[in-house]
Amino acid sequence: MRLNHHSMKTLLCLTLGVTACLAQTTQPPAAVQKTARSSNMDLVGYNDLQARSAYQPTIQKQDGRWIAYIGHHGGEQMNPLTGMNEPNGTSVVDVTDPKNPRYLFHIPGEPRDQGPGESGGAQMARVCAGSELPHGDRNKFYLLRTFGDQAHEIWDVTDPAKPSRVTVIVGGLRDTHKNWWECDTGIAYLVSGVVGWRTPRMMQIYDLSDPAKPVFIRSFGLPGQQPGARGPTPGAMHGAMSTGTKGNRLYIAYEVNRDGVMQIVDREKLLNGPKEPTDENLRYPVIGRVDFPADIGGHTAFPLLQMQLPEFSGQRNGKTKDFMMFTGETTGNECQEYRQMARIFDITNEAKPIGVSTWTVPEDSGNFCSAGGRFGTHSSHESLTPIYYNRVMFIAHFNAGIRAVDVRDPYRPREIGFFIPAVTDKTDKRCMGQGAEQRCKVAIQTNNVEVDERGYVYAADRANTGLHIAELSGTARQVADYSKAIQ
Repeated sequence: MRLNHHSMKTLLCLTLGVTACLAQTTQPPAAVQKTARSSNMDLVGYNDLQARSAYQPTIQKQDGRWIAYIGHHGGEQMNPLTGMNEPNGTSVVDVTDPKNPRYLFHIPGEPRDQGPGESGGAQMARVCAGSELPHGDRNKFYLLRTFGDQAHEIWDVTDPAKPSRVTVIVGGLRDTHKNWWECDTGIAYLVSGVVGWRTPRMMQIYDLSDPAKPVFIRSFGLPGQQPGARGPTPGAMHGAMSTGTKGNRLYIAYEVNRDGVMQIVDREKLLNGPKEPTDENLRYPVIGRVDFPADIGGHTAFPLLQMQLPEFSGQRNGKTKDFMMFTGETTGNECQEYRQMARIFDITNEAKPIGVSTWTVPEDSGNFCSAGGRFGTHSSHESLTPIYYNRVMFIAHFNAGIRAVDVRDPYRPREIGFFIPAVTDKTDKRCMGQGAEQRCKVAIQTNNVEVDERGYVYAADRANTGLHIAELSGTARQVADYSKAIQ
């Protein structure tokens, strides 16, 4: 069946919603990202983050205020607060009033000239209150962050406008990346490359219950990554999420855009089992493992546990099941590699995970392959706030912006809203080709997304555009449970 121009326009409007339809019908493809587009999601506030390439945001309630800590990729920008050029590090932003975010401080990171590509910066940021940590100062707040490729640090951020470094947990590393910190126990799972290991990214586990006195517990990774191993080296770890003592599980993703691996790990066995990194000891705490083909990578493994399934409410069995959303990271510009997507797995039988659904943004809904930069998933939010848990997942989709996905029926995930920010004069270009054949385009690159306990959604942009704060609106808002929001 052939569609005429009017029919195609009508179909596009039904697919994208009114706001997106207007943008599509009034903007030519070359200018598709020069105006914001949205459906069932509104922009609340914005901060340019001093035009620093942004990675992980984490939001912490501190003494009646809400503070956003945003990690950055390598690079250097002027800090107007000091009048000096500073290597990208950690931005500290007061988001108590999300309509008027206020930049408080920039903690410089490692200079980029320490290594190639995206080295430098301070990509990760996690925060715990001292009152939660077993041996922390009850009057303090602590920031766990990476320092470029070489170290993990603890900072005192009790006064977020005057951070001070407490200690370097571990240095002399090759490649730091995502980490996870259990505030109620102090256990931290740090991803980085230890000299001697055969992979640039594995896990070092530390007891940071007293942030000033880190205690090393063990190293962990895939068999074949440890010192002295032989044969092919498995793909690098990307990051883990822990359910702590209550859930007793870690969910780990490896190798962001190819040959991914998903692990379900018994936390107790990991922390207290045999620690010498032999093949046998590295397999000991693992309950479930999935090895993916070349076109599937793993960035974020997000557990969706004890989901009530209305579709099966009349059945004797299967009314409640456990799932995981496994999201890969697209790394190539303009669709020059496999597109990474969000995939949901049934992990009720942890030893035998099985895929039940896949979700992606349709390319032709925005001509995203030709729009510039990356198109595909990067990550999901990681907060377990009950406002959204087992209801809505927010996905960072690079030039397709923030996407809100209804996962109440994990067999049929359904997009319910999106927000694609407008580019600004600070948005950096993304290029293809070399020399005279090189072509560059300016495009939004929504890189990481997080939510807070009030329900606001925070999107950090990889292409220097800044931090966007959004919220669900319209019919999408009915899917969340705002009765559980904390003010």
